[in-house]
Amino acid sequence: MSTATTAKKNRILSPKVGEPAEGMWSNCLRIDDQIFVSGLTSRGLDGKTIEGENEYEQSQVIFTKIKNLVEAAGAQMDDVVKMTIYVTNMAENHHVWKARKEFFTGDFPACTLVEVSALANPQILVEIEAIAIAGVSS
Repeated sequence: MSTATTAKKNRILSPKVGEPAEGMWSNCLRIDDQIFVSGLTSRGLDGKTIEGENEYEQSQVIFTKIKNLVEAAGAQMDDVVKMTIYVTNMAENHHVWKARKEFFTGDFPACTLVEVSALANPQILVEIEAIAIAGVSS
């Protein structure tokens, strides 16, 4: 016996965030009040250029992208409830925290920090994914 659901999956786009090639993945999906942001890096709109030379600068770029997508989905940064952050050098994680403080107020999201041996490109030092629940910060 199946249960009918009224939840709809909506792909969220922002002109300020480059999209992957069609058929790869979605950067952001909204299902009811839940917003899922894929792991983002500091790649530029062209999908090739890496913006930011260090963990702090790259994190600023990524948090800006998350903000753009979350707002395009009708929410705000303080609605982000969970993040997973991947870094290639755990000793430099304080730069990520410094950037994070520029984008969140009040209670910070639950967070997991993972060191990985590499990301998609040797210049990429940080990747961040997020989950938001629209309206929880109100």
